Amino acid sequence: MKVKFNGRNQPGFYTDVKKAVDEYFKSNNISKNANAEMVFKSVFFLGSLVGLYLLIILGGFSLTTNLILAILLGMTQAFIGFNVSHDAIHGSYSSKQKVNKLMSYSFNIIGANAYVWSVSHNKVHHTFTNIPGHDEDLDVAPGLVRVSPGEKRKPIMKYQHFYAFFLYGLASLSWVFRKDYVKFFQKKIGQTDNSKRPKIEYFNLFFFKALYYALFIVVPLVVLDITWWQFLIGFVSMHLAEGFVLGLVFQLAHVVEGMSFPEPDTEGKLEESWAVHQMRTTANFSRKSPMAKFLCGGLNFQIEHHLFPNICHVHYPEISKIVERTAKKYDIPYYENETFIGALKSHYRTLKFFGKKEPELVPA
Repeated sequence: MKVKFNGRNQPGFYTDVKKAVDEYFKSNNISKNANAEMVFKSVFFLGSLVGLYLLIILGGFSLTTNLILAILLGMTQAFIGFNVSHDAIHGSYSSKQKVNKLMSYSFNIIGANAYVWSVSHNKVHHTFTNIPGHDEDLDVAPGLVRVSPGEKRKPIMKYQHFYAFFLYGLASLSWVFRKDYVKFFQKKIGQTDNSKRPKIEYFNLFFFKALYYALFIVVPLVVLDITWWQFLIGFVSMHLAEGFVLGLVFQLAHVVEGMSFPEPDTEGKLEESWAVHQMRTTANFSRKSPMAKFLCGGLNFQIEHHLFPNICHVHYPEISKIVERTAKKYDIPYYENETFIGALKSHYRTLKFFGKKEPELVPA
């Protein structure tokens, strides 16, 4: 069923906030794309990836040291996804499409697939945020983790606020070995058509996966003086660290207290306009934290990212002031948790809530 947003609901909000944001860039004579800060972050995180990899392969360190380096390598891959790949795939890194395409390959280098992400994230998640049956980001671990009222509850889910965090750690392993292949060949992702895949993307999928397997599996096994089970511990630890960072940051944006999970009526209609829908299904965290700003690639400013995915994330701190002010003017909620820990606690409580059996409705 095709989802239809109600454009007549608060139409002035998006018009006003877009106009104010455009005026901000115009009056300050700055580009909406990458600046010197963004270039520095790209060099820093991509350089860290190469440096950590070479230290493991050529450093001759002890097993314990290499394990620590592997964990840092996994976290760095997550930060590359946040700070480099994400903007590039959205086309916000540069005004030149060739530059965006080139930088998007950073996502393939860390084992994922830029094309699959462009469909499942850019087209599906950003359009149908938190809508059960359409936003596949709600399918965290089907049958094990329930993060929306539209999913059937199972008895084991009453413990999900404990085990869900471990499952988040498996996210990157799933991407590297299973999820990308499954989604690439699906005719639909959510309810979005995925049948017309460019031929070059078949090559990209298999070439970059093979390159990743060679760099992160074959080379360590050949070069390092380790057993297969020692390699396995390091490889899995790297991915658990990467998946855990990825899972936490993404879940803190849409699965916290206050979020809506609207379902269309029988004709596919929703009560809200697209922009207001984004405001009711998205939350920020740690807006004032320099560390979150540097590490999270603007994903702690999810509200601004959902409204303006074509703007590079380094500009979100200033834009957030405009969005918050405009939302207040139209009496539209602006959800945020002031700290990462506060957002984490809110996510924990939300997991606990959805894991419990819903109370029966009491007649008025």
